[in-house]
Amino acid sequence: MREEAAGAFEGVRSPLLVTGVGKVNSAWALTRALVTRPPRLVLDFGTCASRRLAPGTLVECTRFVQRDMDVSPLGLPPGTTPFDDLPAALEVPRRLPALPAATCGSADHFVSGHDIGECDIVEMEAYALAKVCRREGVGFLAVKFVTDGGDAGAHADWRANLPRAARAFRAVYDRIVGAAP
Repeated sequence: MREEAAGAFEGVRSPLLVTGVGKVNSAWALTRALVTRPPRLVLDFGTCASRRLAPGTLVECTRFVQRDMDVSPLGLPPGTTPFDDLPAALEVPRRLPALPAATCGSADHFVSGHDIGECDIVEMEAYALAKVCRREGVGFLAVKFVTDGGDAGAHADWRANLPRAARAFRAVYDRIVGAAP
């Protein structure tokens, strides 16, 4: 989202893709971008909630699950997509050992008191992005900034922490890609 970037990526040499909110919008935007100009690596920055990690924590997501896929009446465990050849949990190689690794749960709802299950962090897009990258054979790296605890005050904490998140994302980008010329 533009609000998460907060202008911190003006002038970078890498193409910036704003995917929008939710799994459908993000998957659609990334797929379109990969068709026209496939990169070696997709670097996903975004905000998240966590009940385990303090606000202000920056994490590298190495495992992704869908929190809102539930076809348990068909005898499948929650998070499993029926008739899909990919595993329910998608894993990517660790690239930033200085950051804590996290399991990321994606679902199309803003967490403000919902159960988050066994995930370290929750957000709305990364699973879809990881899946598109896996299907298209493109590397994927997701870095998330914990803005809130996914509780009743999550909406206010999220908004208040957006500028901090943008600065943290830019610092990671500069370490990975290098400062813009």
